[in-house]
Amino acid sequence: MTVPINPKLQAIDPPSLDRLLRDRQAILLDVREAGEYASEHITGSVSLPLSTFDPVAIDRQPDRQVVLYCQSGKRSVRAADRLFEAGWMEVIHLEGGLNAWKTSAYPTHSDERAPISLWRQVQIVAGSLVAIGTLCGVLVSPWFLLLSGFVGCGLVFAGISDTCAMGMLLAKLPYNQRAKVS
Repeated sequence: MTVPINPKLQAIDPPSLDRLLRDRQAILLDVREAGEYASEHITGSVSLPLSTFDPVAIDRQPDRQVVLYCQSGKRSVRAADRLFEAGWMEVIHLEGGLNAWKTSAYPTHSDERAPISLWRQVQIVAGSLVAIGTLCGVLVSPWFLLLSGFVGCGLVFAGISDTCAMGMLLAKLPYNQRAKVS
């Protein structure tokens, strides 16, 4: 599912963002979840997760542009829509997100002690539930196969809708809430 792009939304590429950051002309907001931010982020960015995104919480400075980013650019578009709804006239996001930043060979801040990525957590939990459902379906009762089917349907829905209920639940766990704000 493609995310509709607001025509007022401006995109910036990694080299242009790097210049803005070096010249201290940008406030960089990371709209990924706290655990993702704790694991790796662009140095100098501020964590403001999309799940709790509040335009009022942004410290607007007239001499600095606000730039949003996420992992690939989808969540930053959603955050930008919230800013437009709150009356903002200009919003910029990093096209391609953190992935584009890293592909362009710009540095990031990483913390090996941070929780594993949310996507890997979803894979581990979903895979475990499918394996348990299948094993119990064979050894205990065929009704346990419904668990595997339910998880499979959830993954298909997540792929189609670009919304993962399991990921949203895992993001609320305490160890995924740790984030150092730089």
